[in-house]
Amino acid sequence: MSGSAVPAAVNIAAKLSQFSELWSQKTVAVLNDYEVKLAKLKGEFVWHTHEDTDELFLVISGRLTIQLREGDVVLEPGELFVVPRGVEHCPVADEETAILLFEPSGTINTGDAGGSMTKAAETLN
Repeated sequence: MSGSAVPAAVNIAAKLSQFSELWSQKTVAVLNDYEVKLAKLKGEFVWHTHEDTDELFLVISGRLTIQLREGDVVLEPGELFVVPRGVEHCPVADEETAILLFEPSGTINTGDAGGSMTKAAETLN
């Protein structure tokens, strides 16, 4: 790293303060072929599947329920859950909830469902 600036750490709270949109993923870091994304959620998303990839959810604040056909997984702050590839799921947040997602670059937020909630991730500087 001689002659170059030291990369800055990512401050998750500062990044979360930069946006207020719900269900809009913001890329805050890239690791190999994966994106680390933040999102704020409230309400119910859409049932969907990611056929080719697992999806990691980490709750930063609030409370997230990940509905699965077999039953619900409830996540509190500091808890994470990996939805295995091909498993249909539907995130629900009764209160505003901040999450961190870890998934391959280019993963579509609505998976196979498409529809009006489909949004490409935006990069936060």
